[in-house]
Amino acid sequence: MISKFPKDFLWGASTSAYQFEGAYNVDGKGLSVQDFIGKHYPKDITDFKVTSDHYHRYKEDVEMMAKMGLKAYRFSIAWTRIIPDGNGEINQKGIEFYNNLIDELIKYNIEPIVTMYHFDLPDNLNKIGGWKAKETTEGFLKFAKAIFTSFKDKVKYWITINELNVMILSGHVINMVDDLEEWNRIKFDVLHNLNMAQAKVINLFRDIVPNGKIGPAPNISAVYPASSKPEDQNAKFNFSMLRNWTFLDVICRGSYNPFYLNFLKKQGYNFNPSQEDLAILRSAKPDFISFNYYSSSTVEHMGIDEKNTNLNDQQKGYEIPGYGKTVQNPNLLKTQFGWEIDPIGLKNTLKELYDRYNLPLLISENGIGARDVLTSDFKIHDDYRIEYYNQHISEMAKAIDDGVEMLGYCPWSAVDLVSTHEGISKRYGFIYVNRDEFDLKDLKRYPKDSFFWYKTLIENNGSDF
Repeated sequence: MISKFPKDFLWGASTSAYQFEGAYNVDGKGLSVQDFIGKHYPKDITDFKVTSDHYHRYKEDVEMMAKMGLKAYRFSIAWTRIIPDGNGEINQKGIEFYNNLIDELIKYNIEPIVTMYHFDLPDNLNKIGGWKAKETTEGFLKFAKAIFTSFKDKVKYWITINELNVMILSGHVINMVDDLEEWNRIKFDVLHNLNMAQAKVINLFRDIVPNGKIGPAPNISAVYPASSKPEDQNAKFNFSMLRNWTFLDVICRGSYNPFYLNFLKKQGYNFNPSQEDLAILRSAKPDFISFNYYSSSTVEHMGIDEKNTNLNDQQKGYEIPGYGKTVQNPNLLKTQFGWEIDPIGLKNTLKELYDRYNLPLLISENGIGARDVLTSDFKIHDDYRIEYYNQHISEMAKAIDDGVEMLGYCPWSAVDLVSTHEGISKRYGFIYVNRDEFDLKDLKRYPKDSFFWYKTLIENNGSDF
């Protein structure tokens, strides 16, 4: 059977530094905001100090990824491992670690895909205002220059900022600030600073890595109206704009979405970026769009006078009077952790993205978290994960058949890691890590049933779809 997937399709998997590496204070690494469990984190889950201890076990992990047949591995570089205080001296031990990791990947013909920033803001910069402070953008550019210069000959694909839209929509729950009220006061300034940092990094990238490819990685999902009512269709338009297009229009089209600018005005926010800033935004264009997809969204009309609970939580939903509110979709099943499962939504998202921006697409996260069980004979039977991936990859194949240009698929996650709000108990990996929330056990790795399933799929380049 001829595969719908290109012969050089990047079948991969993903992780992030703070959730996977551990070694939070080893070899000169500084502290990030993720090294402090804030009040938004449950007290009965582990922290990020050890996680899966990838820092000390990267060779073993890469060897297992190679045995699974991965063509690519998307990981993030910890800012504080490279610049411990966020904007000071370069830590050569950090450069050395990632050089070694990248060399190990290349040894097994696994394409490294580097995410520059994945929620792990240096704590020293957080103390002086975080992404609202100009020192943070300056530090990010210094960090970017260091890693571009160090790895430019080894890494072709680069991702700027992971889930910039989630950082704005839910910044208070990923440890960016402690107070929701404070976050609502500063988040639009933070958005502009993040957009400017991203644009400046792309322009710097063009100078240092002329043969490389770079793109963003927002969390994007199709939005459905809850009914055929015209007002629900309007809510769908509003939420597509507020959740998705606002964050991609800036980087892909070089300008702010006009409906978003009007939204800010109605919110009483005086947003007036300088002509110099706007010129920088126009000058920076990505080579591709990577994005994270877990589920779609369903919305209905919300009157201007309706009560706004201001939940600002991905799993609970969003409510904006006059614009709409998210609701449960009765047509979709849910994971053990309450996330709606919508494989067709992935196809819809792919087609909407490609139609709007006409850029190659890379799925940088997609997966199902579950309470995997290690049996007495050291097996993990995760048929639910195989079914989830089968359904989503089938819809991805249909999107390609319909004309979407895709670079690759890097589901979350390659190896078990610590979920941001559900700890190690919520497992995503193809490879099991033997530890509990507060008992590290032996941290031994075991391939799950999905490991062998994915290996066969990669060998066949997805020809079954």
